[in-house]
Amino acid sequence: MSPATKKNTKLSWRWLSNELKRREVYPVIVAYAIVGWLLLQIGEVTFEPLGVPEWAMPTLIVLVVAGFPVALVLAWMYDITPQGVRRDRIPSLDRDADDDSPSIAVLPFLDLSPVQDQQYFCEGVAEEILNALTRIRDLHVAARSSSFQFSPQAGDVRAIGRKLGVKTILEGSVRKSGRTLRVTAQLVKVADGYHIWSKEFDADLEDVFAIQDEIAASIAEALVETISEQEKESIRAVPPTDIDAYDYYLRGRQFFKRFHKVDIEHARQMFWQALDIDPNFALAWAGYADCHSFLMMYVDPDPVHAQQADRASKRALELGPDLAEAHASRGLACLVARDFEKAESAFRKALELNPHLFEAYYYYARTRFHQGDLDGAAELFRKAADNDPADYQSRCLRVQILRGTGHTALAIEEAREAVGVLEKHLEWHPDDARGLHLGAGSLVMLGQTERAKVWLRRALELDPDDPIVLYNVACNFATLGEVEESLDYLEQAVEHGTVSSDWMRNDEDLVSLRGNPRYAALLQRVEEKENPNPVDA
Repeated sequence: MSPATKKNTKLSWRWLSNELKRREVYPVIVAYAIVGWLLLQIGEVTFEPLGVPEWAMPTLIVLVVAGFPVALVLAWMYDITPQGVRRDRIPSLDRDADDDSPSIAVLPFLDLSPVQDQQYFCEGVAEEILNALTRIRDLHVAARSSSFQFSPQAGDVRAIGRKLGVKTILEGSVRKSGRTLRVTAQLVKVADGYHIWSKEFDADLEDVFAIQDEIAASIAEALVETISEQEKESIRAVPPTDIDAYDYYLRGRQFFKRFHKVDIEHARQMFWQALDIDPNFALAWAGYADCHSFLMMYVDPDPVHAQQADRASKRALELGPDLAEAHASRGLACLVARDFEKAESAFRKALELNPHLFEAYYYYARTRFHQGDLDGAAELFRKAADNDPADYQSRCLRVQILRGTGHTALAIEEAREAVGVLEKHLEWHPDDARGLHLGAGSLVMLGQTERAKVWLRRALELDPDDPIVLYNVACNFATLGEVEESLDYLEQAVEHGTVSSDWMRNDEDLVSLRGNPRYAALLQRVEEKENPNPVDA
């Protein structure tokens, strides 16, 4: 046998072993052997006393033996997933599976700074690289909230890669000391843990954008056979003119993702600081617009917020017409202004520029909900979840819609998946009030009412005056049939901030409240907040 043949044989056996492991065939072999042995033992002990014909035992042996290859074939072809039994894709035997459908997850970079107070900056560097990679259409990139749930010190990157369903992992570290910067990055192959590419950069802080571009370009070239000139150009970041503006922007992003009233206000201040330094920073304008949109929707119905969101999102588009984030921001501002047609147009453009942008799907789904298109909203929430497997928000909201529209069996299935995602999330973020109060709805769907109430109480302890928390607590108590308690929390939500009248009318969680005079009065108060100066027809 020639050396080349030996190598190919070895690779084939390694591929087969890996596939058997990936498809979880080995556990099926063990389980079948145990069950088969038990059946034969039961037959040997019981057949004779029961008067079973003599041919029955040999027949049972034949059936057990014949069933073994059938079980292996089924285990090979199908996967048991949280979504049910699904057909697995069978890679070609004459092709290296690692060369097919390149995929990557970018982990948050490790903070090696002297004081270790730069995690927001480290995550920002990793996120910009991730965003650049999403612009390569032939490269599947795990969503930020999927990959960033893993700590930079979480352990074996191969195990992380398998959990995320990707073939490669990008990990790295950042050491920021004053105006000096050291960035290391390694591209690791999940199958064997070997490095495909690695590099260390020592530079001034102002060079961070060039470093991000070089890392993204190197990764793309290493994983994708052909990259168009347009894609090469799109990889390039759109940096601000000043690194300090970028630093404030990253701080704003960190606050905004927490989705709480105080954090949104802090984020707005950080984005404004960035814009004070660099008025032409498109991403900072988009972030600033999003903050005002959220403040308008959830905290304060002052029309000034809608005006600021409109102005800032338009400015973001002027400065970055090819930024998917800018179009998504514009869509959110149009949603706040109740211009649903323009909102949908903006979201479609955002998804055209970046088909993997979770925020575009998520905001688009909320737009459809405001319009009363519950089926459309449910489908878009599903797409949002598909593009961010670790996101719990879209899953929990989809559960609420499916429950309200009578798709009970599917709602239960989705609720199981949502709770599974949330449990993993809460391991890393136990004080996430939003996760607790949204997840409670899925627990109620599964009949785990006492556990749901524990989560609700914990959410209230963390953010007792947050209108978002209060509203969702009200929804859960309404679902449980505790009408008066639900109305108490809904009233508090209206008092402490703003609640959308569209959401109240379309939210099937509140169906038990409709017809109640207190609910009607609250809805009227919300409508008056939204339209303080109604014009007579």
